[in-house]
Amino acid sequence: MQERAEWDVAVIGAGPAGLAAASAAAAGGARTIVLERAEHPRYKTCGGGLIGASRAAAGSLIAVPARDETRSVTVTLRGGQEFTRSEREPFLAMVVREEFDAALLKRAADDGAVIRQRAQARAIDQRDGHAAVRLADGTEVTARVLIGADGSSGVTARHVGAEFAQVDLGLEVEIAVPDPVRRQWAGRVLLDWGVIPASYGWVFPKGDRLTVGVIAARGQGDATRAYLREFTGRLGLSGYQLVQDSGHLTRCRTDDSPLRKGRVIVAGDAAGLLDPWTREGISFALRSGALAGEYAAKDDLDGYVAAINRTLVPDMRAGRTVLNAFTRHTGTFHRGLNTPKGWRAFVKLCRSEITPSEMVSRPSVRLSLALLNRL
Repeated sequence: MQERAEWDVAVIGAGPAGLAAASAAAAGGARTIVLERAEHPRYKTCGGGLIGASRAAAGSLIAVPARDETRSVTVTLRGGQEFTRSEREPFLAMVVREEFDAALLKRAADDGAVIRQRAQARAIDQRDGHAAVRLADGTEVTARVLIGADGSSGVTARHVGAEFAQVDLGLEVEIAVPDPVRRQWAGRVLLDWGVIPASYGWVFPKGDRLTVGVIAARGQGDATRAYLREFTGRLGLSGYQLVQDSGHLTRCRTDDSPLRKGRVIVAGDAAGLLDPWTREGISFALRSGALAGEYAAKDDLDGYVAAINRTLVPDMRAGRTVLNAFTRHTGTFHRGLNTPKGWRAFVKLCRSEITPSEMVSRPSVRLSLALLNRL
């Protein structure tokens, strides 16, 4: 027996992209349902660092449950050439994804979206001007517009034919730490440019736990796992209790990857929207999700595609340019970051006082990147 429910907007996935979309769609007057395969609170492999754009987007919806605020960064190059720089005011916020997503979930429900958990989407069909989602329990949900926010390996990305130009493997552990270690890391993150080309590691403080992770191009699983072990051991963090140990793939879209197929649009990871260099995705998820919900409520799906191409795609192209130069000349980037000018640029990017596309369009930066990409 099939259950048929008609909705204005159905959202698949209850992460930041899906919940931002649900809030925007419901606030825009659309009858909105969210379909989530798991049940909140649930763990998600994610560094949980919020740049300024993430804080602004999330802050318009919720009181951001920050566990820590970063004022200092320690940076190393393959474990050496260490330096630390600090600011009076914070430039990153650290969240635990279970808490962050739960707050967004509550806001979406408060805005009028219906949340249906343990509802795994198996297939999508389009007919009679609607999109239909077949769920694992055999029921079907139909909507005028379907927003896919179920990740790059989900059914919606496959349905629209999303294409990915860059795939990376991120490995991460959540470590419970005692008070002396917590105080040592409070307000400070560590970034390490790794031995694998284009790789890096991080330590993000979150109160009584640390998030330690590394990321590198897919296809180097053994080397990436070895990097995480070496990185954690080098920092003296191997002996503490593991709260979580997980991994995931991040996928960046090609320039011409579709964002829409008929009545289905994709946002966040399902669309491959993230920064190619840092692999930062929360700000892209929140912003693309909000745009998806807004335009879905207005039934202006071409408008959504145009908005993404206007606002987010230029930053992805800029990130790809930076990644190419960083991969070839990691040491140069490291030394440049340790200069007053490089540090100011880093802080402005973290605070989103300037966008990546604006940064790389500056004549001096554009010239430097062009030279590095030629060498």
